[in-house]
Order: sequence, then structure tokens, then C-alpha cells
Amino acid sequence: MGVTEIKNRGVVAVIRGATPDSIIQIGNALKEGGVTAIEITMETPQAAAVIEAATVYFNQDVLVGAGTVLDAETTRVAILAGAKFIFSPTVNKETITMAKRYGVISVPGAFTPTEILTAYEYGADLIKVFPAGTGGPDYIKNIKGPLPHIPLMPTGGVDLDNTGDFIKAGAVAVGVGSTLVNTESKLTEEYLLTIKNKAARFIEEVKKARE
Repeated sequence: MGVTEIKNRGVVAVIRGATPDSIIQIGNALKEGGVTAIEITMETPQAAAVIEAATVYFNQDVLVGAGTVLDAETTRVAILAGAKFIFSPTVNKETITMAKRYGVISVPGAFTPTEILTAYEYGADLIKVFPAGTGGPDYIKNIKGPLPHIPLMPTGGVDLDNTGDFIKAGAVAVGVGSTLVNTESKLTEEYLLTIKNKAARFIEEVKKARE
């Protein structure tokens, strides 16, 4: 587990507002397109139930985790529901400690070099550079200069046009939100096919950039 688990998958789909039913349909569409890591954000109503439904259904096929985790209590709730990774938008020491106590992947969000190093020193496996769109791929490249040993994953502002550039700049993976899955869209067969096709394109961008 850890960085390798996320790196091997390349793309983490960030999903807000799913239900225990819709997450299965969305997850299947993503999986068919090659995206096998799903972050379910904790401000989603019934988030723990959504995580549990996805974890039980997909078992080992899809890595299911929690996002927008702000404190240790929420971390524990998510882990007990089955989350295999904990993503946060900020650096919170107790959140990182709780994730590591249960042996799950800790991915806090940070932006400045100081925040990134602090999070890593607290025991984070991987740092979510957020919001990545603000600095773009060059920012990742610049951070990797003095901090080459810290694995970075840009999230926020990642799309098909810049995914490859982020990977080339040194990112181990990318987190992709509404450009990949928008839960406000009706889950028609057509939309599920769109998710599958977009997922495949994101995976293709990562593969090409790594070559």
C-alpha cells in the first residue's frame, strides 16, 4: 500500500454527491475506462454508506477512499466504512496520524513548499498539491527541484489538456474531479458511456506521459 498503490493506478476520480446506488454505476463506468481509484468526499450526504457500498461491491478491483477529510474523527469514520486512503484539502497532523494508525494511505493537501514538507514530515505517504491549477505543471516541476523525494499528486484544475504535463513534471498521479464525473448529470446509459470514455482518455494521457 502507499504511494505505489496510487501511482500504479495513475488517476484518482474525485466524486462529490454520489449515493450508495449511483456510486456502483459510476464506479463500473470508471473501471471499464481503466480508472480504478475513487475518492468519495465526506461532505456528501451519507458519505460513510457510499464508501461502504463501493468497498463491498468492488472489493479489491477498485481502491476506494475518502476525500475532504478535515479531522481525525472523520478519518476514523471513513476508515471503519472501508476507506483505503484519506485525502484532505489541508495539512492536519491528527488526520495523518489517525490514517497511519489504521494502516491506510494518508494524502493531505498542501500548496507551499513549507506545507508540503511539513505534511511529509508528519508521516503522509503522498502530498496532494491543491489547488494544482493555480500553479500548473511548472509549479510541480519547481517543487520537485528542492524536494525530489516527496511524491506529489496534483488535484484541482486537472483536465485532459494538462494531465500529461503534470505527469511529465514529476507527479506520481493526478486527482480529477468534475471534468471526469459530474454527479449532477443524470446517470443515463449515454452519460455512463461518457464517463467510461473520458476515464480511458485520462489513463491514456498518463501512460503516454510516462513513456
